[in-house]
Amino acid sequence: MVAQGFTVDLTKPLVFQVGHLGEAYEEWVHQPIVSKDGPRFFASDFWESLTRTVWWAIPTIWLPVVCWFVFMSYRMGHSPSELALMVGGGVVLWTLIEYTLHRFLFHIKTKSYWANTFHYLIHGCHHKHPMDGLRLVFPPAATAILCIPFWNLVRLISTPSTTPAIFAGGLLGYVMYDCTHYYLHHGQPAKDPARGLKRYHLNHHFRIQNKGFGITSPLWDHIFGTLPPAKTNGKRS
Repeated sequence: MVAQGFTVDLTKPLVFQVGHLGEAYEEWVHQPIVSKDGPRFFASDFWESLTRTVWWAIPTIWLPVVCWFVFMSYRMGHSPSELALMVGGGVVLWTLIEYTLHRFLFHIKTKSYWANTFHYLIHGCHHKHPMDGLRLVFPPAATAILCIPFWNLVRLISTPSTTPAIFAGGLLGYVMYDCTHYYLHHGQPAKDPARGLKRYHLNHHFRIQNKGFGITSPLWDHIFGTLPPAKTNGKRS
């Protein structure tokens, strides 16, 4: 595609190309290429390897961490029923964070070189290549970094003994989010609610990208009025 005199060469590493699109980046990144073969991001094999993650790495790495943090609150005297409530609250908190990040950060409009580059790395690549199976889940290193502000947020709204379990619930919510996201793109659910959720998410990708920000649930889309309309005139909003 030619934009502002610049052509993106899909046969070469993309990350340091897309910034040159300027204001045309927004249109370019929302014209998906439906292929299971993902593009190359970096010329360096090391940096390229950090961008690719198999889906099963997410539960394998993070579910033991979830269990450990639940056990921390258990050792501080909380009963199983209390732990269940705290973990459930953490999951709900995650769904709000998931919605907020997706709506206000992942879909921020950019036009400068570095803003375009940053957006492409965190989410634009997923809209451009929605079937790239190795870039559907967050790399563990990035998740570990994001756990730090999330832990501090939970500390602000909870007590020392409840913080670990609520944090564990949020982390569990994240694991559910990433696994669900992968399944919605590569699974073939035969029954609702999974079938409806897949339809809901693919609608976000291929019909109206500024609605339907929930992945694990459309709950917050209902609450904040970002449900996609039942029918459109066939044009992308």
